[in-house]
Amino acid sequence: MPEPLNLYGLDRRQLEQLFVDQGLQAFRGRQIMRWAYHQGLTDFASMTDLPKTARAWLEEHAVFELPRVESFQTSRDGTAKWVLDVGAGNFVETVLIPEKGRNTLCVSSQIGCMLDCSFCSTGKQGFSGNLAAHTIVGQAVLANQHLAASGEHVTNVVLMGMGEPLLNFDAVLAATNVFMDDLALGLSKRRVTVSTAGVVPGIYRLAEETDVALAISLHAPEDELRNELVPINRKYPIAELMAACQHYVSRLGPHRKLVIEYTLMRGVNDQLEHAKALAALLKNLRCKINLIPFNPFPGSGYERPATEDIRRFQTHLMNQGYATMLRTTRGEDIDAACGQLVGQVKDRTKRQQRYRERLAQDSVIARSTA
Repeated sequence: MPEPLNLYGLDRRQLEQLFVDQGLQAFRGRQIMRWAYHQGLTDFASMTDLPKTARAWLEEHAVFELPRVESFQTSRDGTAKWVLDVGAGNFVETVLIPEKGRNTLCVSSQIGCMLDCSFCSTGKQGFSGNLAAHTIVGQAVLANQHLAASGEHVTNVVLMGMGEPLLNFDAVLAATNVFMDDLALGLSKRRVTVSTAGVVPGIYRLAEETDVALAISLHAPEDELRNELVPINRKYPIAELMAACQHYVSRLGPHRKLVIEYTLMRGVNDQLEHAKALAALLKNLRCKINLIPFNPFPGSGYERPATEDIRRFQTHLMNQGYATMLRTTRGEDIDAACGQLVGQVKDRTKRQQRYRERLAQDSVIARSTA
């Protein structure tokens, strides 16, 4: 017997089609969304405005099931982190960042990551597979259940957790549709952000399907350095990425901007010359810039930049007319900061093994020179 269909993974169009396929009216799909997301009720027998035959079919063939929580931690700064069991010995992480009047949820889209950005801890874990749409949506539902106790809810969703969202396109698209649907989470399209390391075909496809906010993990203003930091740049170099960005932002209308994410690493990409090159690169792109001081993890080989270098970098960009925000590090004491998410991945590559071997070698060298 096939596994029950997890309805958290279906957006409005898919739910409507599910009922049509059963010989029922499409609006039944909208009714079930209201029950699940607005009432928080997922017991089909209690959905009294659905026909008995529909409820019986749902009981047999469908579920609303959330990911199992393996652990939950709260940082001293209020940041919360869930470790979620996604099956087959794999675990992913979700982070909630509460601020005054704002609750931002950082959602994972893959088990590990297919890419291997040199400054990101997630990439060192290798890759096991894509998350299903219901697991992506389930992260937001869990966070809303947590926040409900204080009368709050998730206000922003950023797909900046584990994985490259545009390499799990269909599941991510369905999930973002749910996040923005008034019958579900009801978030504004400006408050749902997909972040990509530069999967150029995915950016073009995304432009045809939706108008969510888009963030580009750039981290370097020229190809030679970006090839080192973000290896996918070798396949889709900066010129191609900028063309895709221009295409996407042209579809958003005149008042919306892309977000450029730039992780600052001491002596690598944090000098005034890099700021000047970045300003020149982005001069024709409607964007704002998020600067992210590097968050250390074992064996990374990178360091957090000096405060004076961060300020000099930001000041130059602002003087060039760019809205430039410095992201505050949150959740570092529970390894929940940007670039620190690791989960537990049954790696299908050998990347995790190589990373651990290198850490062991570094440890031996450190002891021998002590």
